[in-house]
Amino acid sequence: MRGITKRFPGVVANRDIDITVRTGTVHALCGENGAGKSTLMKILYGMQQPDEGTITVGGEQVVLNNPGDAIARGIGMVHQHFMLADNLTVLENVVLGAEKAYGIGGKARARIKEISDAYGLNVRPDVLVEELGVADRQRVEILKVLYRGAKTLILDEPTAVLVPQEVEALFDNLRELKAEGLTVIFISHKLGEVLSVADDITVIRRGTTVATVEPRGTTPRQLAELMVGSELPTPETEESTVTDVPMLTVDGLRLTQSDLDGVERIILDDVSFTIRKGEVLGIAGVEGNGQSELVEAIMGIRRPESGTITLDDADIAHVSTRDRRQAGIGYIPEDRHRHGLLLEAPLWENRILGHVAERPNSRGPLLDIKGARADTQRIVEA
Repeated sequence: MRGITKRFPGVVANRDIDITVRTGTVHALCGENGAGKSTLMKILYGMQQPDEGTITVGGEQVVLNNPGDAIARGIGMVHQHFMLADNLTVLENVVLGAEKAYGIGGKARARIKEISDAYGLNVRPDVLVEELGVADRQRVEILKVLYRGAKTLILDEPTAVLVPQEVEALFDNLRELKAEGLTVIFISHKLGEVLSVADDITVIRRGTTVATVEPRGTTPRQLAELMVGSELPTPETEESTVTDVPMLTVDGLRLTQSDLDGVERIILDDVSFTIRKGEVLGIAGVEGNGQSELVEAIMGIRRPESGTITLDDADIAHVSTRDRRQAGIGYIPEDRHRHGLLLEAPLWENRILGHVAERPNSRGPLLDIKGARADTQRIVEA
């Protein structure tokens, strides 16, 4: 990619970017949030067109007007927020839009199994996507692009929602892909991960290429300074904010759930902990061990069979989710696109979800649009 520039109304997302990716390598693209990494990769995948610059694939200059053009050139993309239909099986998701390649029956199934075995993806064709965890969904997305003949894979922030064990499994998959001669472009701002898996690293800052380096001669601190454009400050030791005052106490929480066969299984069993004011509490565990269900029980989305939840000395175990939010509990879901946002709505509308009846979002029975917008702007500036 040479001289790639992309402009949007009022802003230049990318400016005169140069990147060369070698065949059969993992090439990492680093930068802060908003640096222009995802926009650049959307250009390479044909989702957006550059205003200036050229793209060369295999020595041939190409124009990618849409993702179909990119796929035809052997370029596939795994988006940060997966593009899967939850109500379809893995096989149906993989063949959707590519029915002409291997049909939709036994031949497609055999090809999926062949790819899965070749790259250690462990994909199960007949499972509904809605039953899969985040790491399994990601492997389905990787298989989707390989099924379409991709030789260059773009992975946009692939580790953002993975636990450490899943990250290592993903990196093993990437090494398998590289060993087979495929090329991987890995977008991330997690410097330790980048240094462990990449062969080359390109750093983007404010939409412009600032450096391309090799991992073996680079430290995380040097990468970070390239990303921000200055030396990093030395952290200062501050007094702890932790107090001895309990803020949220969970005691003896038990939650069960019936599976597809009607068999009841235990999700949470006698879970207890206390978060004190000013404290950050970490809850660790491999995906599928009840973390999501625990959070949903605290928020009132799920109703536990037994146990108590106390917020600042008030029992909230049987109050509504809305009342818990108004009492001061905030919730950022694991998958924000599926469960946390209205993607087609503006920021102020998303801001008032669940708080529509509160001031300054409303006056009596009517929305106060001006007030809601002004309060949203206040939060952004703060």
